[in-house]
Amino acid sequence: MSKRHSVKYKIDRRLGENIWGRPKSPLNARAYGPGQHGQRRKGKLSDYGLQLRAKQKLKGYYGSVTEKAFKRLYTEAARVKGDTGENLIGLLESRLDAVVYRAKFVPTVFAARQFVSHGHILVNGKRVNIPSYQVKVGDKIEVRERSKQLTVLLEATQLAERDVPDYVEVDHNKMTAVFARVPGLSDVPYPVQMEPNLVVEFYSR
Repeated sequence: MSKRHSVKYKIDRRLGENIWGRPKSPLNARAYGPGQHGQRRKGKLSDYGLQLRAKQKLKGYYGSVTEKAFKRLYTEAARVKGDTGENLIGLLESRLDAVVYRAKFVPTVFAARQFVSHGHILVNGKRVNIPSYQVKVGDKIEVRERSKQLTVLLEATQLAERDVPDYVEVDHNKMTAVFARVPGLSDVPYPVQMEPNLVVEFYSR
């Protein structure tokens, strides 16, 4: 199991964007990169630099996705018919940890990974503890009965800073969710602009 060892909010400052839209982001107070050279003026990025930045932003948004796992998702997205960028977004949003996050069972994508790994989630009545598990349309995701009173769960459902998107149908009283459909880029409530077309260009170089 992969784990993020670096400070996660450094991603925000390095990329210069509050990619999770969190009020706690230090970028809100220090709008420059981390480290002793963070306040230097940045030069214009090359095409490769823009593509790499787009990949880092999208990969970073989903928490602890490794490069190997992200590349595998891209390969799958390219193999399926249709727009590769849209397919990639659909595969990322179909991950179990992403669905748990979208359903507002947890406050952050990092908490979603941990919540799934600790065995708190059932998919169609069976316990699944693999965050990268690909949820299918119509699958029922629910919080295990003895986990329904966890503080993190109760606090997350009350968060006002984000809404549940329409491709996830949630009942917070029963702590259940149904993955209604695979979303496209325009359906996903990213706090910042994501550019999967540049990610496709990066990998297809």
